[in-house]
Amino acid sequence: MWPFLLHLLPIWVLFFSLFSPNQARISSLLSPISGTFLSPQMQPISPVPVTVAEAPLAVTAMTGDQPHHLDRDFLLAIIIVPTVVGSVILLSICAWVCRHKNPQKSDLKVTKSSDGMRGLTLGPILGKLSSFKTTTGKKGSVAVIEYTLLESATNNFSQNSILGEGGFGSVFKARFDDNCLAAVKKIDSGGQDSEKEFENEVDLISRIQHPNIISFLGYCIHGNTRLIVYELMHNGSLETQLHGPSRGSALSWHLRMKIALDAARGLEYLHEHCTPPVIHRDLKSSNILLDTNFNAKIADFGLAITVGNQNKNSIKLSGTLGYVAPEYLLDGKLTEKSDVYAFGVVLLELLMGRKPIEKLAPSQCQSIVTWAMPQLTDRSKLPNIIDPVIRNKMDLKHLYQVAAVAVLCVQPEPSYRPLITDVLHSLIPLVPVELGGTLRVTEPMPHSCSKSSTH
Repeated sequence: MWPFLLHLLPIWVLFFSLFSPNQARISSLLSPISGTFLSPQMQPISPVPVTVAEAPLAVTAMTGDQPHHLDRDFLLAIIIVPTVVGSVILLSICAWVCRHKNPQKSDLKVTKSSDGMRGLTLGPILGKLSSFKTTTGKKGSVAVIEYTLLESATNNFSQNSILGEGGFGSVFKARFDDNCLAAVKKIDSGGQDSEKEFENEVDLISRIQHPNIISFLGYCIHGNTRLIVYELMHNGSLETQLHGPSRGSALSWHLRMKIALDAARGLEYLHEHCTPPVIHRDLKSSNILLDTNFNAKIADFGLAITVGNQNKNSIKLSGTLGYVAPEYLLDGKLTEKSDVYAFGVVLLELLMGRKPIEKLAPSQCQSIVTWAMPQLTDRSKLPNIIDPVIRNKMDLKHLYQVAAVAVLCVQPEPSYRPLITDVLHSLIPLVPVELGGTLRVTEPMPHSCSKSSTH
């Protein structure tokens, strides 16, 4: 604001100089103004020459020997000059307000147009990556990274560097000169949809900071290629851990509950603490990433939208089969409860180790919700459908509680589903203190399991 006021200093100097107590100065400054704008009778209408006898009259009028004319001119000047100065000030203030009304969006546009061509150094940003911090700088700032730097760090985007593949491109592991690691999502030109998702993700993820949301490090635009750089999650996605070669063997019962709790905390931040609230719209096990300590973070915000924009015609039906809530699939109705449904499906994956959609025949598929629902509410059948990796390795009371939460989350009617905050509070007592919950484990789980089964 101070630079803006400094620009107005010459106007104020002029204003006060016009109304200085020095009458001679007032007359000298006002005479040309009044001669030009205020006293049309003093302007020659015709080129008739002035005679020697008329000259003293003209000189008298200009030198102030007729106070009546000067008082009138002086009064008009007092009215007009402040009006002009006030108008200039008002227009300047309006321009300044418009320019600074939405600094985040303007900063993003400026970054794309100017810094996009030359890029910024990545050193300070990757320094934060090595310590697994979630903050990437001042809120609203967006780092633009040189394409050549990303190309070199991924070994020219070689197949050996691929961490995973999605609908619009692949994710690569990047290793930089200072031995820092990052994940680079490369979005190849896929038309208007891919461009829209790229812009949407950069806009949202650059403004979101939470321990259970993936950290955004920067982006790059190179021709038709779009790249987004994130912190590297060394244990990959929950989908890979559950359905990959290890088949969930690295995930104990308590680790699975911790992952569910972390994902719930990330969703609660999006739903309850973002203004306006954010609906992820594509929560699934492949978008829940795990770091070295199996801390879970929600990723991929390309389809995410803010509450208030979900009913626009421009929002087309999107998501992943098996996770999409029925009301969104059938009627296009989208709310935070749609994310809760997807979370319930992820919870079922953690419990049973099964994929959300499984093929029964070449042309026949079955969802995990349809298959599990009749057995989830039957305590005699429930232990038999649990993932063999964790079967009989948990307190049965805890298993029943988690199953009940999952059943509520995947209810067909959205109003029957709980808020993600309620889900979060239900999971906290089931996770050990050292993993972020409030459960105090005092004896080995197998003994605890046998004791609880006798109740």
